[in-house]
Amino acid sequence: MQFLEKTKKSIFSLFILVLLILSFFVFKFALEKEKIYSPKITDEQIFTDFEVKDLIEGKKINFNKVLFGKNFYLINIWSSWCEPCKDESDKLLEIKKDTSIMMIGINYKDKNKNALNFLKLYGDPFDQIFIDKQGTISINFGAYGVPETFLINDKNKVLKKYIGPLNDEDVFEIKKITNN
Repeated sequence: MQFLEKTKKSIFSLFILVLLILSFFVFKFALEKEKIYSPKITDEQIFTDFEVKDLIEGKKINFNKVLFGKNFYLINIWSSWCEPCKDESDKLLEIKKDTSIMMIGINYKDKNKNALNFLKLYGDPFDQIFIDKQGTISINFGAYGVPETFLINDKNKVLKKYIGPLNDEDVFEIKKITNN
């Protein structure tokens, strides 16, 4: 009987040892994996060859296909939980009146339901809105947080980057750059 109990203890100890060794290797490989995301901007040009998912329709599309037919694009990274995003909503609606600018919203790390409610409450200035659940699209643009806004031209060149909520001076500057 004692032999059987010693054998059980030995098997259990061996099992724990194997489990610990296996856990060590899993954690070791996980820690060594590259987890740093860098912006994909070269010479102040935004990288646009990636797939995005539309907030309203849920369709996937290549972002390159969105940037077509206009001279200027305003990309605004926002979220429903972002207080400064609420503050800038009226500025975005003012810019929306300018038909020469295509307004693109990137909804950052948000729930779709909350984002849609935000748009109902504060207005929807965007021609298209895309989902960025993981935050990697925003990182590729070089954004550090929300809200951030990028004014780009038809060659994907960043003309101006606005960190934080847009204000009256920013709106004036955007209109001046786009000749409106």
